[in-house]
Amino acid sequence: MDTALNPQPDHLRRAAAIRILILDVDGVLTDGSLTYGADGEVTKTFNVLDGLGIELLQKTGVAVAIISARKSPVVVRRAADLKIMHVYQGTHDKRIAFAALLESTGASAEQCGYIGDDVIDLPLLRQVGFAVTVPTGHPEVQHRAHYVTRAGGGRGAVREVCDMVMRAQGNYDMALAPYFA
Repeated sequence: MDTALNPQPDHLRRAAAIRILILDVDGVLTDGSLTYGADGEVTKTFNVLDGLGIELLQKTGVAVAIISARKSPVVVRRAADLKIMHVYQGTHDKRIAFAALLESTGASAEQCGYIGDDVIDLPLLRQVGFAVTVPTGHPEVQHRAHYVTRAGGGRGAVREVCDMVMRAQGNYDMALAPYFA
């Protein structure tokens, strides 16, 4: 590749173009573990670095959405804590939720990034402008992603992508400026 003609790597060019970052939950916002309590309640553990990254990204004007095949009140609570307005749960055909998200926001598929880790995520990963997975993502997903994070799901992968998007869009320094004042 001639860097004079294309100065940014492909994944940074793609990150620069997104208006909405869509997140899977299990294996992306969490490490993929499901812990069942004695009463059958499922608990999930979220990463605070990911949370701040989501908040910072949203402040730069990039919306964040969640699309998950599983349904969990814990996800609703986490999304509310992070002021994520678009949350779709309990649909195994994620294309339905994706279509609803595009309709409600007016964004195109090319203006979306999606972080997923398993074959259920392939239909969306194949449609969006920026397809991302985690190091433990299924091989079929890794093969089709534009970028594989260094950090694992539930271990800073979402923060890595949020920071990448902010840098690619030229908003990183502005987003972090309040913390250096």
